[in-house]
Amino acid sequence: MSIPKEPRQLMITIMYLVLTALLALNVSAEIFNAFDMVDKGLVKANDALDAANAAIPAQIKKSAEKGQQYKTYADRVDQVIAVSKEGSEFINGLKNYLVEKGGGYIEVGGLQQLKALRDYDLTTRLMVNEGKGEELKNKMMEMKDKFLAFVDKEDQAAFAANLPINIDDETWKKSTNKKLNWADFTFGHMPLGACMPIFSKYANDVKSSEAAVLNYLAGKVGLTEEVVLDQFRVVSSPKKSYVIKGEKFETEVFLSASAGKSSNTGIRLSVNGANLAVNDEGAAQYAATAGEVGIKKYTAVASVFNPVTKETKEYRAEFEYEVGERSVTISATKMNVFYMGVENPVEVSAAGIPSAQVKVSMDNGNISKNSDGTYTVTVSGPPGREATIRVNAPGVTYSKNYRIKRIPDPVPTLGPKERGGNIGNGTFKGLGGLVPTLEGFDFDARCNIGSFTLVRVAKRQDAEFGPNQGAKISGKASELQNKAVPGDKYIFQDIKCKCPGDAIERNLGQLVFDIR
Repeated sequence: MSIPKEPRQLMITIMYLVLTALLALNVSAEIFNAFDMVDKGLVKANDALDAANAAIPAQIKKSAEKGQQYKTYADRVDQVIAVSKEGSEFINGLKNYLVEKGGGYIEVGGLQQLKALRDYDLTTRLMVNEGKGEELKNKMMEMKDKFLAFVDKEDQAAFAANLPINIDDETWKKSTNKKLNWADFTFGHMPLGACMPIFSKYANDVKSSEAAVLNYLAGKVGLTEEVVLDQFRVVSSPKKSYVIKGEKFETEVFLSASAGKSSNTGIRLSVNGANLAVNDEGAAQYAATAGEVGIKKYTAVASVFNPVTKETKEYRAEFEYEVGERSVTISATKMNVFYMGVENPVEVSAAGIPSAQVKVSMDNGNISKNSDGTYTVTVSGPPGREATIRVNAPGVTYSKNYRIKRIPDPVPTLGPKERGGNIGNGTFKGLGGLVPTLEGFDFDARCNIGSFTLVRVAKRQDAEFGPNQGAKISGKASELQNKAVPGDKYIFQDIKCKCPGDAIERNLGQLVFDIR
């Protein structure tokens, strides 16, 4: 990009670059949901690969009994499994290490979520700066070499070209962003939540490579036409399990551990009795328009022909999804009222609506959005009137009223805890002033003593009065305090106090002490 010389165009260019950077940082919740969906899909695929791979070794060993020339291939089976396990444990260990360093998981809306979901400093520090990313790259290349070692030398070149493990160590060198290495190109400034599918993808590469080598060995012992997976499970992988009325529910229905449409297993799939078109991967798409609100169930059936037993078996399973309507709720996170003079935290949730499309406004107060998606409300008097929060979003308008109240009266004490009654002469003289305490009030607020009058009533003497400004005992009031002897009575009366949001001072009553 050339740098413009005209000042106005230079300013526009700089603003454009800043906006682009901000947009890059503000990754929405929908994007993280997509990462989570991809990760879960890869985890399911890895489980299916494990199930498929588990059925092959015993058949290879059994088929190798046909002749001594096959023994060398049967001997490689356990080594292949060991290499796959080594790679999977390394990747899972690295994944768990990042999760642990990020504080593990927390519960959000009843679901488990990574605590460091959006943290990209963590991944950059561990994967790039501390070299964990380069360790992963070297381990994957090591895994590839180990898997290739189980293939006959004359077949290695062709086999390597199709082996799922493939580390691109060249593209990053041509990147215009001047990346330090492969790890920086792959993980640099990537949020932890976005890295999870990457780890699952490399785990999938390891398991797929294991499957490729096992199938190669199966072919060497003459098992290519005989290998049939006889453990099947119907799987439905919906894009969303909760959809809004009027939207389409879409899901992928497939047979776990199948060899695809082109295999000799003759896979057929149907949902609620309607046949589906099976693609080359042995999967089919099912879609239904969401009508009435509520739980919707559907039955998926897979029929499979086993070329070994010449039998056709059916596998049936039921699934469900929920249809809802767009709605908005507002809740004050601490009280069902708004208090004057403090910041009142508020949450606004709109089910099924992107946060960027939710517009929030307020009457008789001010509302502002925080960086974490919550809101802060401030209101002013007079107490008793109502404040209204209004929410506008596509397809829904909602409002809610809240009562405005002043902060409750604080409890006055002499010193940190003395509330009246009998008190020792020395203790009384050592306490320096009145303290207003907001008991049971969850907000960060502080009230201030404005004034009070200290009255000393000694035996057989007229009462003495000491007006005092502020919370600290001083002047005439301090002189009276120092006269205290057993048998005296002291009264702190007309205690005036002002709290945040108060237009005028409030009277907190009096404190009475008997000196002993």
